[in-house]
Amino acid sequence: MTETTGLRARKKLRTRQTIERVALDLFEKDGFEATTIDNIAGAADIAPRTFFHYFPSKEDVVLADYTVRLDLIVEALRTSPADTAPWTALREAFLTVGADYETQRPNLLRRFRIIESAPSVAAKNLQLQASWEAAVADAVADLLALDAKHDIRPRLIAGAALAAMRASLHRWLTDDGDSRLPDHIELCFELLAAGLGRIGGPS
Repeated sequence: MTETTGLRARKKLRTRQTIERVALDLFEKDGFEATTIDNIAGAADIAPRTFFHYFPSKEDVVLADYTVRLDLIVEALRTSPADTAPWTALREAFLTVGADYETQRPNLLRRFRIIESAPSVAAKNLQLQASWEAAVADAVADLLALDAKHDIRPRLIAGAALAAMRASLHRWLTDDGDSRLPDHIELCFELLAAGLGRIGGPS
């Protein structure tokens, strides 16, 4: 990477971070629906068309970190030892994500509150969760050497793991982030493990 390329990349990252920051501030202050792209662009000191170079929509600003965390989970599954049960690998992956969430507690809490209060963001969130489930199911299928299209187990495991994460996040949000998210994740996975923990594990 040349120095010029590096400077350009850093500038783009700073612009993206500025858009996220001012957009979230405006969503909290004025409400998601009332905030326009023009409002965000003005606060970020960019042209409205520049906004779309970074985000397809307002909803995508709120949900901007989804892809990064999905990649963490899928990578953890793909690099798990061959003798690790998928449920165990998923638990460890989600615990890692949960610990990462806690390091960004204030930022994530306000993102989650916007998701809960804005129907269009909640709808986009559900779409992304469906894509998460499909991606995690494919990774589980690879780990088990199964066909995700014809075997129900990968999708079942993925759906249950994501349900555990949603329940954990709901509890964490109810506590305003004052409790430990990894503790909730551990408990949810333990509660489900009796039925799913044996799939792909030692016989």
